[in-house]
Amino acid sequence: MLHQEGMLRDGALANKTIIITGGGTGLGKSMATYFMKLGANIVICSRRQEVLDSTAKELETITTGKILAIACDVRKPEQIENVIATTIQTYGQVDGLVNNSAGNFISPTERLSYKAVDVVVDIVLRGTYYFTLALGKYWIENNIKGTVLNISTTYAWTGSGWVVPSAMAKAGVLAMTKSLAFEWADHGIRLNAIAPGPFPTKGAWERLFPDELATKFSFEKRIPLERVGDHQELANLAAYLISDYSAYMTGEVITLDGGEVLGGGQFNFLKEVTDDQWDDIENEIKNANRNSKKSE
Repeated sequence: MLHQEGMLRDGALANKTIIITGGGTGLGKSMATYFMKLGANIVICSRRQEVLDSTAKELETITTGKILAIACDVRKPEQIENVIATTIQTYGQVDGLVNNSAGNFISPTERLSYKAVDVVVDIVLRGTYYFTLALGKYWIENNIKGTVLNISTTYAWTGSGWVVPSAMAKAGVLAMTKSLAFEWADHGIRLNAIAPGPFPTKGAWERLFPDELATKFSFEKRIPLERVGDHQELANLAAYLISDYSAYMTGEVITLDGGEVLGGGQFNFLKEVTDDQWDDIENEIKNANRNSKKSE
């Protein structure tokens, strides 16, 4: 089917160097794969070097592009500066940034600790503006017309219960995207965002949605187009927005969710979950996290 195929012509990202945070797994990995097929030099970063190395080795065997894997906690500016410096040393300059790193979990907000809220907000909001600010300074100083793509969510503007830390952080990222798009336009720097619906990924998706929850509240039943997204669909849109084909677009957020947002906040259906069910769900999530760490 066409939506599972690449959209742009060969070489559409040739000679561009793009950093993707959270690039070792999930949607980050899918974007990295397609960008490399289009000729880009790719830098993937996340906190676990072993995961990055495995992904880099895999992508080198299925594409002809170049990839660099650098461990980085986006909450730490010195590690971000190291990624940028190493990228420049390796490829000459940085042309694009995809802020894809995220943290999220579902829970009644009153059950959250202050630390749990901080973890999500620091990764999603602080990490995004740290990386964007660092590259913005570099681009302006060197007169480079860089491009930023932020992976947002529909509840950044609708709000959504049971994912409040993520909603707050993503709303901040959306405000930053639009604000800097205007402020940095004079420098030729563009910022856009994608608000994806459900794009299941192995590991992260299972940790967020344990079996009981996934079965009881099937996303396919609540999405007007009656299916979840295919990773290539998001990679196609991301490639367009990070490329020069979208040179006249900035400050925009594009929803890609099969119409899900038309039904309201993405996780508001969790109002039906009882306190006892939340206890069981929390235990399932903890077990899924432990099993995931053992397998990595």
